[in-house]
Amino acid sequence: MEETPTPEALSKRLGEKVSVSGWVHDVRLLGGISFILLRNSEGMVQVTAPRKAVPKEVLDQVGSLHPEDVIRCTGVVKEAKVAKNGFEIIPERIDMISASATPLPLDPRGVTDANIDTRLNWRTLDLRRPEVQAVFRVQDALVEGMEAYLRASGFLRVFTPSILGGVSEGGAEVFKTDYYGKPAFLRQDPQLHRQLAIAGGLGRVYDLGPSWRAELSHTPRHISEHRTIAPELSFIHDERDTMRVEEAMLVSGIRKVNEKCRRELDVLQLDLEEPRTPFPELAFPELYDILKKLGHVLPRGSDLDRESERLLTEYVKQEHDSDFFFVNRFPSSVKPFYVMHVDAEPEFARSVDLVYKGLELSSGGQREHRHERIMDQISEKGLDQESLKWFTEPFRFGVPPHGGFSLGIERLTAWMLGLENVKEAALFPRGPERLQP
Repeated sequence: MEETPTPEALSKRLGEKVSVSGWVHDVRLLGGISFILLRNSEGMVQVTAPRKAVPKEVLDQVGSLHPEDVIRCTGVVKEAKVAKNGFEIIPERIDMISASATPLPLDPRGVTDANIDTRLNWRTLDLRRPEVQAVFRVQDALVEGMEAYLRASGFLRVFTPSILGGVSEGGAEVFKTDYYGKPAFLRQDPQLHRQLAIAGGLGRVYDLGPSWRAELSHTPRHISEHRTIAPELSFIHDERDTMRVEEAMLVSGIRKVNEKCRRELDVLQLDLEEPRTPFPELAFPELYDILKKLGHVLPRGSDLDRESERLLTEYVKQEHDSDFFFVNRFPSSVKPFYVMHVDAEPEFARSVDLVYKGLELSSGGQREHRHERIMDQISEKGLDQESLKWFTEPFRFGVPPHGGFSLGIERLTAWMLGLENVKEAALFPRGPERLQP
């Protein structure tokens, strides 16, 4: 396996001969001196070829290079204060590994702008841009930090099914597929099987994987396939126990990004602030009064709309100086059958959303663990009890109070990094018109 030294490592090898492989990011021919910017996954280095100090065959090779050619450069590392990294490589040999076709359909240098569809059509070229790679390195560190918190807190990672024999939430936003000649559905959320894991006595679990929503949405906030990190915990007091887990998990993720991704944050020109906890909590029905004072009237029993989320985001920022806030106690009429209602006020549910910079990141709260209540709520929603028996039957045999949430990884990444479209935070996003590459 070839060595791929980082620019930081190369800067400590002044006077040594090295070999560095990568893509030609740019070539500049300036008469008496030529430059190559050589890019790989570790960063960018400058190769400098002075006419008087480099063999003619090397100069000829430099002159024949095109952007995105893959080459191996062998030469001596020398100090160069004018170079970005403080050093340059004087080439003694250049080997062509893989020549790039010309012209390029997308400019990985970012000199020529491209719209989001062009970028996604040529995603492999788009991924070569340092600022795009930075997104996914940040995302990796974010998930690493969130998982580290969960594991340290006693959560067991489990893998729940992606193919279901029935619709779990009663909506039409599901993808139907053929399963050995029988109808099946791609999951909207891994939650019901996490609940069954809790019913099985596992205590604290989390799932990390894909879910699907068949929404014909063409907004910067939606993709048809998304990844979530989804914890579930038992023996909770109420839904606020899940809120404390979620905010601590997020802080751990952002802390890991700041520890591990300084270079990537510099590329993205970002400075991430670790959020203060606890996050502010707004609850129904008081929310209706807050919105009314902000000039937006929602009828009692209504769910939040986009304007509500926008106004509440501004309100929380002004009143609490926080980009994160929880919305609790949603009207039970707008929530699925498995959500626990407030016993004293069954009009409202122990249902929690996390909103970040105006965008819903997660949905969760306390689940109903009492079998008779679950069956009543299935009937209230007009769902078929028999088709959900696979889920409800275990609740006849003693299940503890429990709750959890499912947080969208791409949404969190995109809004945290200030990206214009959630598709930018998905490696190969899927949408109503996009099934390739």
